[in-house]
Amino acid sequence: MPACYFYSMKLKLYYTCTWLLLSAVMLSSCHSKKAVLKGEPGEVVKPQSFIADKYADIMQVDKDAIQNGRLYAFIDQWMGVPYKFGGQDKNGVDCSGLAQLLEQEVYNINIPRVTSQQVTTIKRKYEDELKEGDLVFFDFDGKQFSHVGIYLQNGYVVHASSKKGVMIVRLHDPSLYKYFSRGGSVNLADQTYQTQLSQ
Repeated sequence: MPACYFYSMKLKLYYTCTWLLLSAVMLSSCHSKKAVLKGEPGEVVKPQSFIADKYADIMQVDKDAIQNGRLYAFIDQWMGVPYKFGGQDKNGVDCSGLAQLLEQEVYNINIPRVTSQQVTTIKRKYEDELKEGDLVFFDFDGKQFSHVGIYLQNGYVVHASSKKGVMIVRLHDPSLYKYFSRGGSVNLADQTYQTQLSQ
C-alpha cells in the first residue's frame, strides 16, 4: 500500500474523531437547563438568569422583579406535576400539599397540611395588599376554603390545579377568581406557637 493511502486514512480518522468529540460536547451543552434550589429555607438568593427570564415573561414583569431565586426554582421544579388528591411528591400533589411544601422549603414556615387548617394560620389582607408568599383561598364546589394557592406578584398565583397540575395563573382568571374567598400572610406568632406544639 502506498504511503499516501495511510496518510489519507489517518487524516480521515482524525477528522472523524474530531467531529465525534465536537458533537458530544455540543449535545451535552444542548440539554435543557434545570432549576437549582440554592440557599437555605428562608434565605432569599439571586435567581438563575434563565429562571428570572422565564418567570418575568410568564408574569409580565421586569426581570429585576424576580428576586427570590429559591421561590422560582422551587416552582420550576414542580411546574406541570399532575394533581393527585393527598399527594405530596413529583408523582402528584394537591393544592394544600404544594402550599405546605413551598412554605417549608422556600420560607422555612411550617403550616398545617389541609386547607381548612391552613386558612386559620393567616393574617387576612385586602387583595391589593397581597405579597409574594401569601396564601390565597378559594371556595370550590360550594365548600369553604377548599382550595389554596400561593400569591406571587403582579396578580399571579401558583397552585395545583385539579385539571392541569402545578401551574401559574392570574388571580383574576375568570375560572378561578369567581371562587376567590380570602388571602393573607402566615401569622408568624401562630407559627412560633405551632412549632412549639409540635416539639
